[in-house]
Amino acid sequence: MINIGIVGGTGYTGVELLRILAQHPEAELKIITSRQKAGVRVDDLFPSLRGQIALQFSDPAEADFSQCDVVFFATPHGIAMDQARALLELGVKIIDLSADFRIKDIAVWEKWYGMEHVAPDLVGEAVYGLPEVNRDKIKGARLIANPGCYPTAVQLGFIPLIEAGVVDTNHLIADTKSGVSGAGRKAVTPTLYAEASDNFKSYAVAGHRHQPEIKQGLSARTTQSIDLTFVPHLTPMIRGIHATLYARLAQEVDLQSLYEQRYLDEPFVDVLPAGSHPETRSVRGSNFCRIAVHRPHDGDTVVILSITDNLVKGAAGQAVQNMNIMYDLPETMGIQHIPLLP
Repeated sequence: MINIGIVGGTGYTGVELLRILAQHPEAELKIITSRQKAGVRVDDLFPSLRGQIALQFSDPAEADFSQCDVVFFATPHGIAMDQARALLELGVKIIDLSADFRIKDIAVWEKWYGMEHVAPDLVGEAVYGLPEVNRDKIKGARLIANPGCYPTAVQLGFIPLIEAGVVDTNHLIADTKSGVSGAGRKAVTPTLYAEASDNFKSYAVAGHRHQPEIKQGLSARTTQSIDLTFVPHLTPMIRGIHATLYARLAQEVDLQSLYEQRYLDEPFVDVLPAGSHPETRSVRGSNFCRIAVHRPHDGDTVVILSITDNLVKGAAGQAVQNMNIMYDLPETMGIQHIPLLP
């Protein structure tokens, strides 16, 4: 059994981790922390977990993680980087669901996240946890930077084109939409029901902090320069990422075959039949990324539709997928949930 700790278990990502790990046959939850909810039973805060988890939240200042094999950070940015070194020195592995170790250029990270990075040496060691490109590195890692929700869907959509060198990498466009849970479990005006319901809007068009993460990931798959226009939108739904991706073809290629072959052995990337239009509800509650490939009017523009559940493949499910790889377990263990419908 893998003994597990979770730092910051009261947000949407934290409760999704709990839901998944409670059903994982090789996972044993030892400790979960929350400063505000210390002493409260997990299933009192989250009744959906009644009968599944009997733990109480612990004060992070008093938590003893020495009994853990791996600790997940489901915290705001800035927490994991402050605590990572002490845990690593104890021999505890870390899977960080925040952005603290995702971006290798420290100056870029500090610009976008507005704080000083206190563990820059660990950034170089951290392995970016996108299994479809870094599986071998993940196996031997002790510190995983779990990808963001938008970056997961966008990278998986673009990667086959980038790796094959069949598109102009200086004219990439990612038009993305997210459910409101992507903003976290906090009371802020833009995500109040009366604000987000029956509404649709873009945001951060001038620049979003997921853009450098996506660009870094795509740049690692090619020697060509990458220029990406990334525009996110907030949609009136709870879960889901829908990324509509545009690229200009530089040479003729069988797009459907290219994607099918690239993801042939990937258990959580589902390339749909030609002409498909995937729906976010087809991945809700699951760790799947579903992709459809289009070439409108047989022109030189390729349109990729890439969808995920932002809380699962975009966060907690992918984190558990990384854990499975790190501990040489079947990669799909505990994360084979069938999507919820309706």
